[in-house]
Amino acid sequence: MSIEADEADWKAMVADLSEGVLLIRPDGTLTFANTAALAMHGVSRLDELGGSIAGFHKRFILSNARSHPLDPKQDPLARAARGEAFSDMVIRVAKVGDGQHQSIFRVRSLIDRNGEQGGLHSGLLIRNDTELVEAEQRFEHMFRANPAPAAICRLSDFRFCRVNQGFLELTGFKENQVVGRSVYEVDVLRQAEQRAAAIEHLHAGETIRQREACLDVPADSNKWVIVAGHPIDMPGDTRCMLFTFADLEARRKAEIALKQSEERFAKAFQLTPVPTLIGKRAGLAISGLNDSFTQTFGHHLDDCLGKTAAEIGLWIDPKLERRFDRELKRAGAVRNFDGRLRAKDGSELDCMISAESVTIDGEACVLCTLQDITERRRSEKDLIAAIEAAMSDASWFTRGVLDKLATLRQPPRPGEAAPSETSLTRREREVLKRVGHGSTDQEIAEELALSPNTVRNHVASLHRKLGVNRRSAVVVWARERGLVDAPEPKRSIRAKKR
Repeated sequence: MSIEADEADWKAMVADLSEGVLLIRPDGTLTFANTAALAMHGVSRLDELGGSIAGFHKRFILSNARSHPLDPKQDPLARAARGEAFSDMVIRVAKVGDGQHQSIFRVRSLIDRNGEQGGLHSGLLIRNDTELVEAEQRFEHMFRANPAPAAICRLSDFRFCRVNQGFLELTGFKENQVVGRSVYEVDVLRQAEQRAAAIEHLHAGETIRQREACLDVPADSNKWVIVAGHPIDMPGDTRCMLFTFADLEARRKAEIALKQSEERFAKAFQLTPVPTLIGKRAGLAISGLNDSFTQTFGHHLDDCLGKTAAEIGLWIDPKLERRFDRELKRAGAVRNFDGRLRAKDGSELDCMISAESVTIDGEACVLCTLQDITERRRSEKDLIAAIEAAMSDASWFTRGVLDKLATLRQPPRPGEAAPSETSLTRREREVLKRVGHGSTDQEIAEELALSPNTVRNHVASLHRKLGVNRRSAVVVWARERGLVDAPEPKRSIRAKKR
């Protein structure tokens, strides 16, 4: 059979293939291109391909899959012309002058070993994989750039074929320590919750829902993660499983720190010598009592759990309870609230109550301390009674001592200095003595040769400096300090006559 007849048979066989076909003679002449091959190169006639391998390279630029210039020894046209067999070679083809628009071809050689010279009828079978390869590259770029740790294994042999940088950083593995090894060698489901079920889903190519697992990694034999598996189709219709991971180390450390903090709080709560209770913010239902509270008030947690302070009879005066609740709701905290509370045995205790809003186990609560000041109040009352007894005959006390005794009996309000005689002017002391004797403003004005208006101004100044708002309080202040003597009881007219 002639060469022309053989070529005619080849052309007839490949003319209507969806894949591109180029026929090449051993001398490098391009003898045929089917419709698909012409379209792939963006031409309509065979002569537009250059007529030969040399002419082809004048019109088209070939590069490898990584866009590097193609080694002449790897030129698929020349290799086919020499009768060299090869398959699945990926090349990029662009027209000269238009290098930005490249097509990606996957080519293999066509060699007719039955012809003369053993390679007479040679050619290339071309498949346009531009969209597929670009999709692969986009996937590869996103997979490797994604900071979330991920690894892909083939379902055909359960061996890893890809890992991203996030996975390597999470585990400390190097890529060659993972790629090519099976999921049982690099066990990503080690100590996983319901591991057997996860393995079944893996073998069935089904989604593995997220669960905790502990990876055996170079840096740490116990790397806790959340792992999930998602079946995907990779290029070449390769069925794979995409494993994604989330690092649990930070959360586990936070959980350990929280547990330790809760343990410290629980110990401090129980060991504090001040009676303390914990109540829910909504309704103030009791959820915790310390030992000091039980010792002081007699209530045990088992009897009080879920009940309010009112329900266990802690408050004596409901009005005080309502005022305490209002202050707590308004400010979220209460400091040094005076209250009288009732113990379980019925005894009444004076308490200094403080409360603070806190969050415990994610729930809004109130931490409340109830300091028993019953003995202190009793001591204060005894002290005041002793002071009053001493001041009933104060003729032998100095005025400085009287000032101190009066201050102990009636302490100034917080932030205020205790008034004393030395803080008054000479004229104010003169007016004070006459007010203490019961003189009116008019009488004082006549005695001191002042106008009534000036006397009234001095009396107002006395009110301000002594912290009182009544004339009678000024009299009491002066008498308590021995500045004036108490008036003798007035005798009746009949008594005088006698």
